[in-house]
Amino acid sequence: MTTNQEVHAIVSQDQWLQARKALLEQEKALTRQREELARKRRELPWVKVEEDYVFDSPHGSVTLSDLFGGRSQLIIYHFMFGPEWEQGCPSCSLVADNIDGSTPHVAHRDTSLVMVSRAPIAKIEAFKKRMGWTTPWVSSYRNSFNRDYHVSFTKDEMEKGELFYNFRLNQFPSEEAPGVSVFYKDAAGSIFHTYSAYARGLEVLLGTYDLLDMTPKGRDEDQLPYPMAWIRHHDRYPETKAPQSSGSCCHSTEQA
Repeated sequence: MTTNQEVHAIVSQDQWLQARKALLEQEKALTRQREELARKRRELPWVKVEEDYVFDSPHGSVTLSDLFGGRSQLIIYHFMFGPEWEQGCPSCSLVADNIDGSTPHVAHRDTSLVMVSRAPIAKIEAFKKRMGWTTPWVSSYRNSFNRDYHVSFTKDEMEKGELFYNFRLNQFPSEEAPGVSVFYKDAAGSIFHTYSAYARGLEVLLGTYDLLDMTPKGRDEDQLPYPMAWIRHHDRYPETKAPQSSGSCCHSTEQA
């Protein structure tokens, strides 16, 4: 078996430093591009949300307005967990693993972070307890929120193979899809939709990939059936001695 070391250039420390400094300039340029992109994101126009959706929470019914928790900004992660499913999507679970610790921190920047799925709240609560997450998570089972923000699809749409996802007609292998949507509430209580992202636009939530991107092997997914095929729930990797899940349920062939 050929190793990375056998095919990779081995140089002196001085030569490595020269190459690393050259790459650093590109990294700095990317940082500046990301800052500019974030500025343009903040300048996007807003759409007023006319419906104050009602969700099921562990403590009863809550509205979209309630999800702000007294703050002016709300980030919602659309977690793939359908009404008939027994557990949440492994790939969305990887996202939840990555963002769960951010919840108390963004709260101190006037921002609430909440996950939303169509699964009934009892299923959500059981799975959340199993995974050990603390991020608030509510059910949109009784409203049209998922449909309105283009992360849930009808059987008819699935059969036709055409559905609106990532801002265009697309294909997706599941009736549930991942996404993130951001909202703002003004002093008068009016709510505005400011931003949404889907597909690879969600990679900014995956610190796990950022860590792997630093390594010699990188993400090491080229030989897999699809990019996220390796992902399991964090309590279902082989070393846990528990049965593995069937694999990621929210992979997509889209690369944009």
